[in-house]
Amino acid sequence: MGLLALEAVTGLAVTFGPFHAAVEWGVLVHTLAGVAMLAPLCWYCAAHWLDYRRQAFSDVLLLGYVTAAALAVCCVSGVVVTFEALAGIRTSEIWRNTHMISTFALLGGVGAHIVLAAVRARRSAAPGAMGAFLRQAAAVAGAGLAVTALLAVAFPGTRYVNRFPKDYSYLHGKGRPFAPSLARTSTGGAFDARSLAGSMSCGTAGCHSEIVEEWKPSAHRYAAMDPIFQGIQTVMAKQNGAESTRYCGGCHDPISLFSGTKNIFVEKLTGLEGYNEGISCLVCHSVQKTDIQGNANFTVVQPRQYLWQWSTTGVGRVARDFLIRSYPAEHLKLSKRMYKAPEYCAACHKQFIDQEVNRVGWVQLQNQYDNWKASHWNHKGDAAHTVECRECHMPLVASHDPAAGDTSDYNRRIDDGKHRSHRFLAANSMMPNMLHLDGAARQTALTEEWLQGKIAIPEIRDKWAEGPVVKMRIEAPGEAAPGEKIPIRLILTSNKVGHDFPTGPLDLIQSWVEISVVDEGGKVIFASGRRNEKHFIEPGTFLFKAEPVDQYGNLIDRHNLWEMVGVRYRRSLFPGYSDTVEYQAACPSSVSAAARAGKSGELDETKKFEVAPKGRPGEYVITAVLHYRKIDQFLLNYVLGEKSGVTAPVVDIARASATVAIRTKGAGPARRSAAAPERAPGI
Repeated sequence: MGLLALEAVTGLAVTFGPFHAAVEWGVLVHTLAGVAMLAPLCWYCAAHWLDYRRQAFSDVLLLGYVTAAALAVCCVSGVVVTFEALAGIRTSEIWRNTHMISTFALLGGVGAHIVLAAVRARRSAAPGAMGAFLRQAAAVAGAGLAVTALLAVAFPGTRYVNRFPKDYSYLHGKGRPFAPSLARTSTGGAFDARSLAGSMSCGTAGCHSEIVEEWKPSAHRYAAMDPIFQGIQTVMAKQNGAESTRYCGGCHDPISLFSGTKNIFVEKLTGLEGYNEGISCLVCHSVQKTDIQGNANFTVVQPRQYLWQWSTTGVGRVARDFLIRSYPAEHLKLSKRMYKAPEYCAACHKQFIDQEVNRVGWVQLQNQYDNWKASHWNHKGDAAHTVECRECHMPLVASHDPAAGDTSDYNRRIDDGKHRSHRFLAANSMMPNMLHLDGAARQTALTEEWLQGKIAIPEIRDKWAEGPVVKMRIEAPGEAAPGEKIPIRLILTSNKVGHDFPTGPLDLIQSWVEISVVDEGGKVIFASGRRNEKHFIEPGTFLFKAEPVDQYGNLIDRHNLWEMVGVRYRRSLFPGYSDTVEYQAACPSSVSAAARAGKSGELDETKKFEVAPKGRPGEYVITAVLHYRKIDQFLLNYVLGEKSGVTAPVVDIARASATVAIRTKGAGPARRSAAAPERAPGI
């Protein structure tokens, strides 16, 4: 009876008590006591039944059978939950609820049973027998609770140190310790770095191992490790002070930001020993509030830890996993539902600078959220026709993860056996390999397929576009005569992108058209958009890019956005819209010296014309390729040094081709090909 009382108190504490180390120790004591008493309890019940089975049926006997049934259900469900917590990846909510409900039934039955026994004892038992019985039971239960309390005091788990360094600089006042970033903690103060790190432990538990493997090579993982980010951040710290880098920290390096590492006199602005995790699991899943203003405008709540939470091996890891699975209430508080809203993504995927950063005034930077919101992909209030951030960048994948299944999406079920991919596929095919991250080769291959529009997403097949990310079409005459100019019109249409193409920091991203006209002998008679031996794109190339400037009109070409006040040039494709570029290639047989030199009104590319044999018939092939690379060569050379030899991989986004027949001398006038496509409006 003492052990039953101990089980009741510790079990009720788990259900109704606050999350605390004492309750966690109570879970362990509850389990050990339950296992220890299981066999003696079964023996006692069997013996008790043998003693009373021949008695005449009565209300007392009925109460005994009901209580025994409740006890049996409680024991069986307890064994199942214990087994699931030790050997599985999660415990069943049905079994946990069964264990709890049967406990209440058992408490009611045992309580009534004791009252009846006490009444009988007053008539037949020796004086004081019932009192002695109750004192002994209370002593056993009290001893168990005392042990639990002592364990909680002696081993309360990791004690977090939520303090800023003593020399922490409050550049914008103590009320805004993380400014100019808009990120904040729920307390307004510092968070111990350990409380937001430890992502790998999510995989060692055997629960979220699939998700951790997806996260490892993702942009969220290397957000703070990226050597380009670190190099630019170092320059910013030298020019504007270390505190200014807090502007970057909310999105790129929140663990360092919230722990007070981005501070004057601190040598390492990023890369706390053992906690360099970029956007860790707990950073994302501890966000409780966001705002579409951008610049990391979110609030993080410090997650409370389980005992041995950071253990990845040995008995500590086993105990941690058991606690999380058998006592999941606190773990389930980690945010999940709010991720369904694109507004959650807007907190970081929308950026601006203002006077606190550039000393001048407000300037809008990358803004994926507003692009999407104003596009044809967004149908407010109509989930069946809207394509949202998570549906593209976190597509559903087959899963054995406990996070599989969902009932809050209009098109999902709790048993669909899928989870949202945490690869966050986007456009960076460079960093995973450069940083030698686990799974880099797979991540890079998938990123290239993603950029080319080759990855199918069944979930949104009926409302998403088919084909490449950007469609290309060439308009050119079907024939040309020697000496004539061949007008070429290239039409590019944003087909599958949910925001501008390209998107992100367009001062360092490059997407450009390489076009060539080749004769039947393989000679290039016209070309534009080529790269030289140093990986620079030749002048005159059609390029999607932005050119920000500082207050003196100087080009911002080192991603020194803290000096930016405006943009002198910007070109990108809005979702569903088109852009055009026109070229003129000479059909070489008698190209004049003036043309070769670049006569007024002609493209400089005429300098590259090569003269084919006069009057030679044949066919010219026009080929256009839309290229993409994440970082331009100038910035790479600036941050890493030209001698590093590092260049960003180039992905071919789309390709188009056309042919032009060359008439022999004396043939009739040139005609347009009957199959020439209709002209599309240029934006």
